[in-house]
Amino acid sequence: MLRRALALAGLALLVTAPAAGARIVEGKGIAGVRLEMSQSNVRHLLGTPDQIKHLTGGLGPSTQYVYSARRLRVTFFSGNRVTSVATTKRSERTTTGVGVGSTKAQLLAGVPHVHCPSSGPCQVGQSLPGRRVTAFYLDQARTKVTSVLIGFVID
Repeated sequence: MLRRALALAGLALLVTAPAAGARIVEGKGIAGVRLEMSQSNVRHLLGTPDQIKHLTGGLGPSTQYVYSARRLRVTFFSGNRVTSVATTKRSERTTTGVGVGSTKAQLLAGVPHVHCPSSGPCQVGQSLPGRRVTAFYLDQARTKVTSVLIGFVID
């Protein structure tokens, strides 16, 4: 009985585990950086950023860590926790293989619940304050993914 329970638990882990190499986890993070992760945890994971930008704008102050070689930007709005992470790196992919360089058709086929309005990014999740969204930005012709952002809707 115990062996059967352990086998079922192991099978459940295999079914829910992301595919090897999948680094974009919709609604959660990219390249191991997760929403709500602390600045120190990001540094522990990725090392010292190539650039640290302190920005101010209509939404308030923010800090952005730029990792050039990883093609990754990690943003912290009004505090110490990750509020968004974005990539332009082609090797970062979802479990279904969608990422920068994917066609719009591949995006629509490979990402459940994605919707693509006539303008703006294709996204999973609702654009409501406090909600998590995964945004797939398309090129000007709206045929290929150019970047992916996972973050909280701020306004």
